[in-house]
Amino acid sequence: MPDITSLILDDHDWFRRQFAALDDLDDPARLAEVWQPLADLLDVHAAAEEEIFYPELIPRGDNAEDETLDAVGDHNDIRDGVRDAGLHPVGSAPWLAAVRRAREANSEHMAEEEDDALADFRRNAGPALRDELGRRFLEFKKNHEGARDLDTSDVDPESYVAEIEDRTKPDTSLGIGSLKDKR
Repeated sequence: MPDITSLILDDHDWFRRQFAALDDLDDPARLAEVWQPLADLLDVHAAAEEEIFYPELIPRGDNAEDETLDAVGDHNDIRDGVRDAGLHPVGSAPWLAAVRRAREANSEHMAEEEDDALADFRRNAGPALRDELGRRFLEFKKNHEGARDLDTSDVDPESYVAEIEDRTKPDTSLGIGSLKDKR
């Protein structure tokens, strides 16, 4: 079964290997061959986590709001680096600097997510939910391969968390308000 936490970790491992592969290259054509799929998956991965993982962590996690605020902020930093790299010729000094910013933001994000959000979710979500979310995560990635149809603009972390909390807040009304219309 495709546990979402394992799938996220698999992507993290792939990100680390691809960034390391860039270290061995200097030819712009080869850099582009490695960078473009990496840049695309960085964007798709962030969007998939924001669509599927974090909305389920927030109502279940022990420190989920703070973890999510931090993660979405990290996603923004990663997206900014990817976006900035796209503005410069592959292999140029500004491109290398943008890729470096994306790499550093991603490394920080992965470490925090692995130590905090993923561990928190494994403690508080059962295997059936993790598998269902894993199926949805894989489907999202398949449907958005190449990231061309994704909105990769930054997401306001506070608004994102507030929206998820509003959406997942249990209805505590007693339904009494509906009685006044039945007189």
